[in-house]
Amino acid sequence: MAPSSPAPSARPKLAVAEPKPPPKAPPHLKAATRRWWSEVVDTYALEAHHLKLLEAACRCWDRLGEAGEALRKDGAYVPDRYGSPKAHPAVAVERDCRISFARLVRELDLEGEVAPDPRQPRRRG
Repeated sequence: MAPSSPAPSARPKLAVAEPKPPPKAPPHLKAATRRWWSEVVDTYALEAHHLKLLEAACRCWDRLGEAGEALRKDGAYVPDRYGSPKAHPAVAVERDCRISFARLVRELDLEGEVAPDPRQPRRRG
């Protein structure tokens, strides 16, 4: 015998969720980045996955700044173990963070406009 469904009066009632205040910026972010976070969450209605993208973008922005500081301090080239110049490791970090930040902001779609796909179409052959 199959279990019977609960009587209509025994079912839980759905309640309308009250609007939540915007989430605070993660404390590990730099002050300027926390201000940008607050501006974004105050301006846009973001879902949970958008907040994850926003946090990742903020971390990229902070790391981009740290890499830039290292490059200003040490220069773009450092000597390797043989004394020959090689690119400072922060050059790659700066490049990767710049690309990641741009992609994350594009994924957030804060402007609400459909952007064309930047990738080249695949050729079938």
